[in-house]
Amino acid sequence: MNKKVHNFSAGPSILPKKVFEQASSSINNFNGKGLSILEISHRSKDFVDVLEEARSLAIEIAGLDKNIYSCLFLQGGASMQFLMTAYNFLNKKAGYINTGSWSTKAIKEAKLFGNVTEIASSSDKNFNYIPKDVIINEDYDYLHITTNNTIFGTQFHSFPKSNCPLIADMSSDIFSRKIDFSEFDLIYAGAQKNLGPAGATMVLIKDSLLDQVKRDIPSMMSYKVHIDKDSSFNTPPVFPIYCILLNLRLIKEEGLDSISKKNKIKSDSIYSEIDRNKCFSGFSDVSDRSQMNATFNLNEGFDGEIFNRICLKNNISGLNGHRSVGGYRASIYNALPLESLNILVDSMKEFELNQ
Repeated sequence: MNKKVHNFSAGPSILPKKVFEQASSSINNFNGKGLSILEISHRSKDFVDVLEEARSLAIEIAGLDKNIYSCLFLQGGASMQFLMTAYNFLNKKAGYINTGSWSTKAIKEAKLFGNVTEIASSSDKNFNYIPKDVIINEDYDYLHITTNNTIFGTQFHSFPKSNCPLIADMSSDIFSRKIDFSEFDLIYAGAQKNLGPAGATMVLIKDSLLDQVKRDIPSMMSYKVHIDKDSSFNTPPVFPIYCILLNLRLIKEEGLDSISKKNKIKSDSIYSEIDRNKCFSGFSDVSDRSQMNATFNLNEGFDGEIFNRICLKNNISGLNGHRSVGGYRASIYNALPLESLNILVDSMKEFELNQ
């Protein structure tokens, strides 16, 4: 029997075992139809029911009003949303808070459509913190933030206030904690962290934001078109959306309060060991540490190959840090069990004892 692998990959990432079991069963026979979920028509009632339930659950879990917000499942990942948000809503000037690689890319795309002001940035310290007390004096078409930064291990723990619409990339921390989602006018999230497999992107959008659209937009780039066509303007990614539905059912069943508490316990565990252990140092500022991605480096004078061998022996996978930061990155998404965190912490302790 294969030993359990402890998956700390930043994404595509770990998902609940129950989702894998149900999804794999549906590949052979979906809803007793004798057809695979991979081959049913996206126009069939069976899949329309999947799509409607997934959209409804997402809005319910977020605590939003279905009469005010719409939920979309689109393709193209968060990278497509960098483009779509600006294409639809940047008419004159937009404000961006730059906290890492992904917000930098979002800014690059937005500049194709209008004037972009980088209101604040943490690039001066290689994005190891979140800018604080950001003052927004100007009237922007929207303000854009990235709530969690997978590469650098930082996270917004409170959100900036402004009179303009607030747009957020929540790809790596969506539904990982209890927050007031109604603070946002548009939220987008690539699925491959806490929601489901790669291939679908969830968008929660306040319908009134569409009144801001001033230019002609190609159909595939238009939020209004996708809302009017119930996320089926073109063939939607059927299997990823089905997996997202299975996961949303579990998220609703457990509740964001419980998920928040579990994720805090996990993140407190790894950060406590990083701070205690003489062999390691955390990368991100303590006040801005991410509950989803703990980044840390090996202190000078210690042999990383020894630690790597310990991790390999203990079936720890996906721990290498991004090249921008180096070191290690423990991604501790919703589905990662506390058992895996304990194995990692024990491995760090074992490494220290061998020094």
